[in-house]
Amino acid sequence: MTDNSIGLEPVATFCGNCNCGCPQLFVDPAAEEDRRIVITDDFGQRVQMSADQFANLVSDAKTGKLDAVAVAAA
Repeated sequence: MTDNSIGLEPVATFCGNCNCGCPQLFVDPAAEEDRRIVITDDFGQRVQMSADQFANLVSDAKTGKLDAVAVAAA
């Protein structure tokens, strides 16, 4: 975990094959409701969003709306 993840509850790590600061998903129980979900990258940056926004992102991923982005990045 990075220093900016103190107080966050870890949910998932998106790499895990190294010790290089992989992207991670957290819940911040102390944050305002619209900033409770936190995604960190391996450069120390973070994105905060509401649980509803995250649910929309997950739904889009499940229906394939993000597949083209994943292929373009590979």
